[in-house]
Amino acid sequence: MTGRDAVMTAVYCGYCGKELAGADHAPCAKRLRVIDPPRFCSACARRMVVQVTPAGWTATCSRHGEIAST
Repeated sequence: MTGRDAVMTAVYCGYCGKELAGADHAPCAKRLRVIDPPRFCSACARRMVVQVTPAGWTATCSRHGEIAST
């Protein structure tokens, strides 16, 4: 993980972008673990720019930086 603070609290779902509190995000978490990269920033819920390659993926938030699969 690069470009993000070491202690960042997830407030939003990386898959659907909705708040984590008060909702069941088990299906979202399963998709994120198995198939899909995150599409929304877990800190601010902004849509991220995602690039998928054969080697993995990167997802970039305009405010919080980049995360990667490796």
